[in-house]
Amino acid sequence: MSEKNYLPTSWYNIMADLPELPPPALHPLTHEPLTAADMAGLFPMGCIEQEVSTERYIPIPEEVREIYSLWRPTPLRRAHRLEKALGTPAQIYYKYEGISPVGSHKPNTAVAQAYYNKREGITRLTTETGAGQWGSALAMAGAFMGIGVKVYMVRASYDLKPGRRLMMQAFGATCTPSPSNETESGRAVLAQDPDSPGSLGIAISEAVEVALQDPKAKYSLGSVLNHVLIHQSVIGEEALRQMEDAGAYPDVVIGCIGGGSNFSGIAFPFLGERLRDGKKTRFVAVEPSACPKVTKGKYTYDYGDTAQLTPMMKMHTLGHTFVPPAIHAGGLRYHGMAPLVSLGNQLGLIEARAYQQLGCFDAAMQFIHTEGIIPAPETSHAIRAVIDEALDAKEKEEERVILFNFSGHGFLDLTSYQAYLNGELTNYEYPVKLVEEALSHLPKI
Repeated sequence: MSEKNYLPTSWYNIMADLPELPPPALHPLTHEPLTAADMAGLFPMGCIEQEVSTERYIPIPEEVREIYSLWRPTPLRRAHRLEKALGTPAQIYYKYEGISPVGSHKPNTAVAQAYYNKREGITRLTTETGAGQWGSALAMAGAFMGIGVKVYMVRASYDLKPGRRLMMQAFGATCTPSPSNETESGRAVLAQDPDSPGSLGIAISEAVEVALQDPKAKYSLGSVLNHVLIHQSVIGEEALRQMEDAGAYPDVVIGCIGGGSNFSGIAFPFLGERLRDGKKTRFVAVEPSACPKVTKGKYTYDYGDTAQLTPMMKMHTLGHTFVPPAIHAGGLRYHGMAPLVSLGNQLGLIEARAYQQLGCFDAAMQFIHTEGIIPAPETSHAIRAVIDEALDAKEKEEERVILFNFSGHGFLDLTSYQAYLNGELTNYEYPVKLVEEALSHLPKI
């Protein structure tokens, strides 16, 4: 597809078109609705304003667009060879976010957040990362903006993915395995389980704790929050115009979900058209069976981190103390889900599916053999759903246009493929007892 002139001048905000707004975030101590002053200790005002905005379009600062132009617009491609291999009448399109300098969709918000922090004179950012895509994206953005970056990387991924932490270090960031002995949050976890594989909830606690202790530091989150989802809308805004030029419109839009950002990025601009214009597009969010917060979690208020330092949000959750199995899709191992995605699911606008990792790697191999790109383990979940949709269209002899977000490549995830090819991967059963235990610690609102 032609890639000229597709980079939008504004981000899209789904809050303008939803039939109802999500319940407010609550202060972790008072349980009262969160105010801008409450958030100011963690986030710059530019992001706080976007967090609560109901404006449909928010202008993208020119400095951010200039950096975006290093890799954006990203290409929209049609998977002709995969279609042929499946023998499906469906058309399969994918937005290839792996073209970014760090190989994923994450810089779309990392650059924006670094920009707003720089504008307020912040000199240091702290964050967490699961598989490392977010950490490397913020490290790159920090290098571009002249801001230091401290990353707490989930221990299971830190050990499995040395390439990602080396990338962060190459950009000048400091990367520490979480849980660590550097924070009270980390030490508390290690005291209970010295061999803890870590979780995004734990890593968030460490990053938030450090940010709150430094007046020149702020915390950056790579998913979940409204302003993050707004920044990611560049994906779908580009795709709207690219699909129009391709002479097609999606019957179904698919993305994997960890915290919800890449799914929202591709889906929300199309969902906005459905809400405004009555389009019939379906939206499918795909999560791992080992961490099924939307398909098997509760829709309720919960903390975003293990140590209860973050605001409480109404979302699908498995409980903030839940530590999921160390599956290879490290970016999907978060206990909660973006409030906006959660609300969309509650309203029946979004369908959620859960898959085991072996089936996802099977799908990734089909994509590799036909389209030639190695997907990130996270992305393989979306591909699994795409193939299932295409086969369903084949069975029903039904034409169907499928669009999915290829959220990142797997060139730094080859140890995961090595385990798969060596027959060393196993599926993880949904840990019912562990989730029941975690849900027993939900805040009483």
